[in-house]
Parts: sequence; structure tokens; C-alpha cells
Amino acid sequence: MKKRKVLILCTGNSCRSHMAEGILRHLAGDLFDVHSAGSHPAGYVHPIAIEALAEINIDISHHESKQLDRFLDTGIETVITVCGNASDACPTFPGQTQRHHWGFDDPPKAARPGESEKDAFRRIRDEIHKVFQAYADGYRTALPPTQ
Repeated sequence: MKKRKVLILCTGNSCRSHMAEGILRHLAGDLFDVHSAGSHPAGYVHPIAIEALAEINIDISHHESKQLDRFLDTGIETVITVCGNASDACPTFPGQTQRHHWGFDDPPKAARPGESEKDAFRRIRDEIHKVFQAYADGYRTALPPTQ
């Protein structure tokens, strides 16, 4: 079975999109060829995003912050935006068949009263995991039975 090419977009490509990329690849790397990028990449992956995923045994330490234009002619079939700014700035991809927007708070700015920055990253990581688990499970369930 050919893997569906998925691009996860965020503005800075430093936190949410990398966490979502790592989580979706971990959950359904057999179904999806997963990438992430940003409309205005920060140039780094936030170290707490790397730590938060390491806590659930997902390694994104090798990820790089990338510009979304790099993926325009690569056969992307699904684009998932994880922040409002990226959704607004998202271009039309040639041959794109699906587009989803699931917005999450920006972890470095999302700490609630009494919550540390690391706890905010963990909370948002868990929210991302829940949504992408449902997406992967739904996609897998919709596949025709193998013979």
C-alpha cells in the first residue's frame, strides 16, 4: 500500500507541528509519509517540545524547522494546519485532496495559572496525541479489508 503524503503546518514550525509530526509518524507511520513545515519557520525545534515527546518515547531530536514552500511540488495529499495563522497562510498544493485544521495553543505562551511551561507543553502534547490518534484510527478503520 502506498503511504499518503501528509504535511503538518504551523507558523513557526518549532513546537506544535513537530509534536504532531512525531506523534502521527509514531501512530501511523505505516500509513502516512509525514512531514512538517512553517509559513515563517523559526529555524529551530523548541527543546521542550523535544523533551515532551521523549517522555512518551517519541524522538524528534533530529527534526529541523522547514519552510512550507519546500513541499509545494512533492505530491502532498493531505495538509493539516495546527495553528490559525498557518491555516490562513496555507497555499493550495498541486493535487491536494484533503485539508484539515485542528488548532492548538502555542505551548510557550499557553501556561495556565499554576502551570509551568513544561506542563503546558505536556498538556498540548496530550491534546495533539488525542486528535491525531483519532485521525489515525479513523483512517485505518476506513481502509478496505486486506485479503
